[in-house]
Order: sequence, then C-alpha cells, then structure tokens
Amino acid sequence: MTARIDIDGLVDRLLALAGGPSRAFVAIVGAPGAGKSTLTDALHAAVEAVSPGRAAILPMDGFHYDDGLLDGRGWLKRKGAPHTFDSDGLAATLDRLAPADRPVAVPVFDRTLEISRAAARIIEPSARVILVEGNYLLLDDPAWMPLRARFDLSVMLDVPLEILRARLETRWAHLPAAMARAKVEENDLPNARLVLEGSGPADLTLDTLSPKTTGNQT
Repeated sequence: MTARIDIDGLVDRLLALAGGPSRAFVAIVGAPGAGKSTLTDALHAAVEAVSPGRAAILPMDGFHYDDGLLDGRGWLKRKGAPHTFDSDGLAATLDRLAPADRPVAVPVFDRTLEISRAAARIIEPSARVILVEGNYLLLDDPAWMPLRARFDLSVMLDVPLEILRARLETRWAHLPAAMARAKVEENDLPNARLVLEGSGPADLTLDTLSPKTTGNQT
C-alpha cells in the first residue's frame, strides 16, 4: 500500500539514504506540470545542505529522442509521450551508476534548445542518493516496467488534473492561442492522464507541495 508523506518526511528519508554505505535510486514521478523538477531541485538542495556531495539528479528528460528522429518517424507533435524517450538508454545509465565506482556522465535536456545534451552532467562516486525525476518511471508499459526493479524508493506527486491543466496553460501562454491549446489538449493532458491512470503504485505519495516547490512546474 502506498504511504502518504510530506516534504519534511521525505527529506528525512533521503538523508537516511544519503548516510548509507551503498547507492540508492529514488524515483520522483508525476504528470507534466506536477512540479517534479522544482521539487527534485529542492530535495537535492536539502540533502546537500546536510550531506554535501551525497546527492545527485538524473532527469528522465535527458533521454528525449532528438527532434530530427522524432520528425522522421512522425512523432514530433507527440514529443513528451512515452514512445518519444529512450527508456533503454535510461535503464543502461542506471546500471552504469549502480556500482558507484567512478564518475559517470549523464545527459541533460536543454529546454532553450529543445535538445538533449549528451554528457552534460557528471555524477560523482560520492553521491549516495540519485534522484531520478520523470513522468513515466512507474508506467505499466513493457518499455518502462523494467525500470522499477532499479529503484530503491519511489515517490508520486499527487496533483489533481484541473491544477495540472492550469499550470500547463500558463506554461504555453507565450505561444499563439491555437498552438498553445494544441500543446495542452493534444499532448500534455493526454500524457498527464496516462501518468495518473497508467502508473503502478509508488512507495510514497507526496501529500503537499511546499511554497518552495511551486515555481516552474515540470
């Protein structure tokens, strides 16, 4: 059964893992607009404040397929859907990180360029808590289900669909109205529903979001 937790309780759990002898992988999961990236940054900062060098972030977004590949397959309009990510590449990276015996370069998604930058971040051997942040880490889908065995702890952000919709509309407000509406209604919200309805149970469900986690929601 999934247990509910608040942010303070989650930080305590992460600090306990950070003090352990072996590396732990923690999945931070939620729909588009749930606030995963902002929350993950806040959790990372909280652990680092107490245990410097013991936490690192691995974003799922770094495993986006390139726009050229997506366009060639007719998938570009659905960028952000499960099939537009290299889930096998994410699994392989988790396996490379597991021994914690050397620095490992990982990709990071550049939102300005809309491209994944290979080897854009180094995760050092000292990191004991790896915060893996993304939409589909618990998805009931053959391409994604093998990831679950690699996580020592999973956390689902519980954000109602109507709040997600409002945040997503704000995210795309700079675009022409028709384009923004298509982004929200034809891509982001279907992806959000898939996460909410198609994910397996997390170990923990985040009970509330603190004021520090309500900035740019991803």
